[in-house]
Parts: sequence; C-alpha cells; structure tokens
Amino acid sequence: MSARVGWARRHRRTVTVLIVVGVVIALVVADGIRRYAEGEGELATDPAFYSLPSPVPTGEPGAIIRREPIASAPAGATAWRIIYHSRDLAGKDIPVSGIVIVPNSPAPVDGRKIVAWGHPTTGAATRCAPSLGLDPFQLVEGMHELLAEGYAIAATDYPGLGVDGESSYLLGVPESNAVLDSVWAARDIDEAQIGDHFVLWGHSQGGQAVLFAAERAADYAPELTLEGAAVAAPAADLSALMSDDIVDISGVTIASYAIPAYTAAYGERFGEAAISAILTPAGAKATPRMADLCLLTQNEQIHAIADPLVGEYVTSDPATTEPWQTMLRENSAGAAPITVPVFVGQGGADELVIPSATEKYVTLLCAQKVDVSFHRFPGVDHGLAAYASVPELLLWLGELESGTPASTCPG
Repeated sequence: MSARVGWARRHRRTVTVLIVVGVVIALVVADGIRRYAEGEGELATDPAFYSLPSPVPTGEPGAIIRREPIASAPAGATAWRIIYHSRDLAGKDIPVSGIVIVPNSPAPVDGRKIVAWGHPTTGAATRCAPSLGLDPFQLVEGMHELLAEGYAIAATDYPGLGVDGESSYLLGVPESNAVLDSVWAARDIDEAQIGDHFVLWGHSQGGQAVLFAAERAADYAPELTLEGAAVAAPAADLSALMSDDIVDISGVTIASYAIPAYTAAYGERFGEAAISAILTPAGAKATPRMADLCLLTQNEQIHAIADPLVGEYVTSDPATTEPWQTMLRENSAGAAPITVPVFVGQGGADELVIPSATEKYVTLLCAQKVDVSFHRFPGVDHGLAAYASVPELLLWLGELESGTPASTCPG
C-alpha cells in the first residue's frame, strides 16, 4: 500500500469519526432543546399535580398517590413524575414526590434493576425540588450512562420538597425512607417493569441519604434486594461537616437549611428554644430568609444574606454544643453496619466535604469489614465529584453484576 493510499484511508476514517461525533453532539443538543421546550409546557401543569387534598388518604410506604408521564423524558427513555407514600422521622405517613425513568429497551424477564438516586443539596423550600425544575432530570448525575446500561432510575425529591410538608434536610431517617420507598413506587408502575433488585447512588446530601438507606434497607424493605451502595463526596459525618464548614459561607447556608428541619423534627424532644439557641441574634433573623431560597437558582440572594454572617452566624460550634452534638451524631452515617459493597468517590479539591472527612469514613467502613471501593480524583471539586466518579462507578457496577467487586481496604 502506498503512503498516499494509506494517508487517504486514515483521512477518510478521521473524517468519518468527526462526522459521527458531530452528529452525536447535534443529537444531544437537539434533545436538550426538545426537553427544555417540552419542560416549559409542563411547568404550567405542575402546581395542580403537586397540590394534594387535605388530609391525604393513608397508604403503604411506596404506594403511588399520583403519577403522570413526563413529555420531556430523555431520548430513548420513558419517565413519570410521581407522588408516593413514605414515612417521616416519627413514622408518620407523608407524601413525597420524585421521578422514575426507564430505558425503552426491552426489560429482562425478571424485571429491570433500578438505581435509587439521592440528589445533592438544592435547598429546603418546597419549590426547590428537582422534579419541579425546567429540566427535572438535570441533577441525576450519570443518568445517560445508567440508562444506556439498562438500569431504571428512581429519583426522590426528599420529604418537604415538591409536595408541601416539613423539610427533611440532612435528616437521615426520613431521607432514606424516601429513597427506599421510591423503589417501591417505581415497581408500582406496571409498564416500567421493575424487578426487586436495586442499587443506591447519591452525591453530597444524597450520599448521606443513600448511606442511611444502605444501613436500614434490610429492616425497612426486606422484600427488596440491595446489591450495593455508591456515593460521591458524601455528607457522611455531619459533625465534621459542620465543624469544617461553619466558618465559611457554605456552612452558613447548610446550617440555615438544617435548622428549620431539625427544629421541626426534634423540637418536641429537645425544645425549640434549645435548638435555636445556637444562633446569634443576626443569625436567627436571617435564617428564615435563607431557608426559603433555592441553592441553584437563588445563589446570589443567598450570598447577599450569608456573606455578612460568616463568623457571626452561630454562638459556638454545633458539633460540640448540645443538643446539636446529639442531633448531628444521630444523623451521621456509620452507626449501623452496611452489609453490601460500597463505592466511594471523592474529589481532592473538595472544600465542602473535605477529603480527610471522607477518608475517615472509609476507614470506619473498612474496620466494619465492608467491601469498599474508594476512588480519589485529584483536582476535582465538590460539584464535579459525582460526574468524575461515573466511569469508575460503571466498572464497579459491572463487578457487582459478576459478583466480584474489588475492595481497596487494606489486608
């Protein structure tokens, strides 16, 4: 073969690859435009969907109260917006919203395996729910890759988001109930063809929710089979999170979301005055305003309120001040063993969930004889931790399927 012919063939292959890549990019852009256009139309119907009668009829955890198809579903998939029954910290029946997404490929004979997704912080106000967004799928990190692998996805909003109710921000039990009940809700949709095997996957706040779900799954949902739990930059140790972050704007924002939720959940046990006593007068005045703002869409307003409060928001470190010390400990992961393999991804440049906090939690898991696959991503910050984890996550899911998940624990 002459050099000229070889060059010509390589040139044609390169051109072909570039054309294919260009077509794929064009399709992704076109699908994004379609989803946003259809999402605009759906926004008009959202208020009626999320408005429920009072009182809401009771039901079993995971039983669907209401559902509707989502026209802006990703290409090659079908999706529903759902409201389903769950339970709060006291065991009371509460409605929770979310979405379910399934690939349009044929389901296996025994049903699709489902990934229960726990989203990162969006806020604590009802309107901050991911399912209420113009693109309700935007925060499901790894969605396209998981759907391509044949997984269905259930993505809860958590209690208090979407459907009006008390916030569950950083409350491990109600968040994890909502995650686990989302699997039951997805199975309640006959055409979704969901089986009884599932995997947990969460980022940041969602990491806390997922770890609690992994600890509690066997008792709370024994009829389901949990195969593994995956987290990225998880809010595993709330005491460390508060101590590390309360001195900056992230900590002020997190605390402003947590204080109303913890007051509602623990007010009867500890007294509302004792819980709010951690705040300075300026902090007490600002908290209701910050708690009513959504993190992703009202960031500038949050900064305007929180910036002057850095160093002046609380009177002492919540992690060492009662009753916060007890409340944070009770809502930190690790108190109960996890009996399935765990994947952990952590960015090396994370300034919110700092690497040493995640490393300490992984050490605890290893001491509890959990099969942990721990991956560090140098230079990756908190916001990108889940996206950076996706390639390794997919490899780990393949290892789960084959029954040979690798452990990075020593020994």
